[in-house]
Amino acid sequence: MRYEKLDLNLLVALEILLDERSITKSAYRLHLSQSATSGVLSRLRLYFEDDLLVQMGKKMHMTPYALELQKPVSEVLATIRSSIIEKKLNKPELSQRNFKIVTSDYMVLVLLSHVLADISKIAPNITFELSSIFTGEIENLVKSGADLVIAPSAFSLDNYSSVQLTNDEFICIADENNSLLKDVDYLNTETYTELGHVALGYDKSIQLSIEKWMVDTVEINRRVEVFVNDFSSMLYTVLNTDRVAIMPKQFAENHAKHLPLKLFDIPFKTPALTESMMWHPTLENDPMHKWLREKIIEHATALKI
Repeated sequence: MRYEKLDLNLLVALEILLDERSITKSAYRLHLSQSATSGVLSRLRLYFEDDLLVQMGKKMHMTPYALELQKPVSEVLATIRSSIIEKKLNKPELSQRNFKIVTSDYMVLVLLSHVLADISKIAPNITFELSSIFTGEIENLVKSGADLVIAPSAFSLDNYSSVQLTNDEFICIADENNSLLKDVDYLNTETYTELGHVALGYDKSIQLSIEKWMVDTVEINRRVEVFVNDFSSMLYTVLNTDRVAIMPKQFAENHAKHLPLKLFDIPFKTPALTESMMWHPTLENDPMHKWLREKIIEHATALKI
């Protein structure tokens, strides 16, 4: 179908091309060959009279005009999906919807694992893509085509719908055979600072962790020996060492049931850890999206996390 000489099917391809910025990855999502996907990009360039994507080294970069197009194209397609297409698919048991959720391994463990197990029984044809929250700036993650982003509440974005899901605190973990803490029942600040540490913080991910608060607020000179990009990696870089790490209490307590971990209160007051679920306003009235949000809230309430 064409509108003002634009093949509207190309808008779907344009959204994916601007999201992936890769012919190979876009071809996979479009179920096309790489040559056919290159042909689609050529047609888009011809219509918009702009290169849209430019190869620079091994990566493709959006032109300024492509950057202007990305948001309105995504919003138009999101509106079509939520207001027209998905109105027909408001029965979870029949839906074949795929949901993309950006979150942390912590939230997968304490909340989403329960949600997904429940949904697999109710709506077995719904599929999920779970991506790490620690892969970039929160605003870019929200705008990357994710259906939901679950992240620390402090990073909720203006003009995006959101709801708080959990409330937790931080705790310090160590191997139960840590030679420096063998006869220690509680940590004081001096002991804490003398130990080697594992910290969360590749590039932008430090903004989403307790590490930024530690750097900005607490005048403690720690010796960070290992940087990791998720809480699970923290566990296994603390085990069999004399290192310690700070992580969410519920995550630590869950793993301490089957791993040789020793848990300590942190020797200074830290902020609470609250996590919120956020989504683009165009998805507010999408029936299946609303159903998924209600399921997540239902489990968060029942689990009292």
